[in-house]
Amino acid sequence: MRQTETETELAQVLRTGPFHLALRTALSVRGLPLQRVRHHLAHRGVKLGVTSLSYWQQGVRRPRRAESLRAVRALEEVLALPEDSLLRLLRDGDAAGEGDRPAGRSYRSLMEASGSVERLLAAMESPVDGGLHTVGHQERVRIGARRELAGRTSRHVVRAHRDGVDRYLAVYRGDPGCDPSRITVRALENCRTGRVRWDGESGVLVAELLFDTRLRSGETYLFGYGFEDGTGGASGEYVRGFTFGGGQYVLQVGFDEAALPVRCRRFAQASAGAARGARGDLTLTGRHRTVHLVEEGVRPGLIGIDWDWE
Repeated sequence: MRQTETETELAQVLRTGPFHLALRTALSVRGLPLQRVRHHLAHRGVKLGVTSLSYWQQGVRRPRRAESLRAVRALEEVLALPEDSLLRLLRDGDAAGEGDRPAGRSYRSLMEASGSVERLLAAMESPVDGGLHTVGHQERVRIGARRELAGRTSRHVVRAHRDGVDRYLAVYRGDPGCDPSRITVRALENCRTGRVRWDGESGVLVAELLFDTRLRSGETYLFGYGFEDGTGGASGEYVRGFTFGGGQYVLQVGFDEAALPVRCRRFAQASAGAARGARGDLTLTGRHRTVHLVEEGVRPGLIGIDWDWE
């Protein structure tokens, strides 16, 4: 863990977890060695050894007993953290029942083509979450002169919640009529393209992006990638599904000068079959002809922008 952790990073990891990473980040930001923390706890009547603190911040052990939970509450005071911030991560992790993985949703609840996605992921022998969750994601979508989805690029920051993760599986779904066999995958930054699989009937493509390193639990990684499409019909929306919450998401949609919509709106959905809510009109910028949205602390579900041509 770097010694230059910022308050922003600390606030983020207190929202997303896991517990051991939040504790480790807080210790780094506050600049407190474990011996000093133990001393502060002792002044509060809490006896906790340096070894136990070290195990907690490494994720080797997890506080569960009543006296350990009392020590965690005291740690929140010592580290000047919001009340219940560390304890909540412990409760959420126990409720998930899967270690330090953030709570998530299935592809089936997020998209109609979930069966195709699940088959393609299974063919690549990938677990549902891939061992990663999003810290930040900036996505740019291009709509061409024929009103088609010309392509999209992503700049993605992820955090590993288990050791040994060295790849990310990016899911792309084209508009009706697209030909996924003609879609080009581009590895743009800190990754390279591995296996690519697609399903022609649903227009779904899954691309394996290989990292330059194997991540340890808690480590972050930044990489960029994109898809060149242009094979489908007229596009009327772009939707991003999140199986896991946490992190910031920025979506920008840009339109060709020859094909400008008359109205653009943002929206959110709990699932593919749910009504769209959180509606809001978006105004095209001047000469760049773009609209965008920013979502802080993404929740599992769907977020997108749609538009009217007439």
